[in-house]
Amino acid sequence: MITGDHKIYSGVISVLVVDDSLTSRALITLALKRDPRIKVVGTAGTPLEARDLILKLNPDVLTLDVEMPGMNGLQFLEKIMRLRPMPVVMVSSLLTSRSEMTEMACRLGAVECFSKSSGMQGEAVFAGLADAVVRAALQIENPRSGGMRGSLVNSDLIVAIGASTGGVEALGEVLGSFPEDCPPTIIVQHMPQQFSGNFARRLNAISRPEVSLVTDGCKLARGKVFIAPGGEAHTEVSRTGRMASYSCHLVCSPPLNGHRPSVDALFLSVAQAAGRLAIGVILTGMETDGARGLLAMKRAGSRTIGQDRETSVIYGMPKAAFECGAVEMQLPLPEIGPSILRLAEHRTQESYQ
Repeated sequence: MITGDHKIYSGVISVLVVDDSLTSRALITLALKRDPRIKVVGTAGTPLEARDLILKLNPDVLTLDVEMPGMNGLQFLEKIMRLRPMPVVMVSSLLTSRSEMTEMACRLGAVECFSKSSGMQGEAVFAGLADAVVRAALQIENPRSGGMRGSLVNSDLIVAIGASTGGVEALGEVLGSFPEDCPPTIIVQHMPQQFSGNFARRLNAISRPEVSLVTDGCKLARGKVFIAPGGEAHTEVSRTGRMASYSCHLVCSPPLNGHRPSVDALFLSVAQAAGRLAIGVILTGMETDGARGLLAMKRAGSRTIGQDRETSVIYGMPKAAFECGAVEMQLPLPEIGPSILRLAEHRTQESYQ
């Protein structure tokens, strides 16, 4: 057991070594293998190889060179921190305590920056790297059971779900398949204001992610599911820049399609804020709310799912969305939750390329 100031790491630390130099990969591997606290589970010579091995091996820590072909280490570091945050140790002779490159690596999320020892030869060049890897591993917090530790889900990707009649039970089944660190999710369920709080608390009690009501300005995040409150406002999503978080807003405007909050209002805002980094889902319900917004999401590059006729309590909203061409795939209710997670994983792999 490895202990730090406020963290405990149990077991052997698995490490993926990324360096374009075959010699450096071999020397780093040799240096790390001498430490019983560490197991090198793989090596990669390019960011593309590293991406595939992260998905396959799910390492605890990554050592990453700065100078590599195609995409340099800092560019790849930025992608890692957006798509699958994990402890990263940058390793390069270009890194010193005061260098601009070191400052940039730290700003991008590197836990440690290790400078190769000058004047040394062979394995001795990497003396001290094992300790840096162990310090990096102490950044890992043990997840609650049932989570998806290490799953590669793009932190920029969000899920938007709309439902009405029959949606209370349908949403329970969809969220029942979500892990603790599910993609950021926001839901509009047509419901009177006085029932919204109890509904969110009920879903929170039966779901692994944290479920709560939207408040104005709240931030979407992995492992959090937000329910739009019924009554006085629409719920919309915005984002101020590529590196910013998605924010939820309560917008006081007239009902849309006879509803407030409206699924269309949510979906239209998600189409604009997230585009291809979103998954839209329309579940059982009366009339047509959500069809226009889901079509806008699809046209913006989002993946879209509609509940099928057979499992819908009322095949109104899903039917309208399907008939206008907004639904990419129509699925029975039990398949929708797992399909959301598969689409999120697939979209993340695309983003690494």
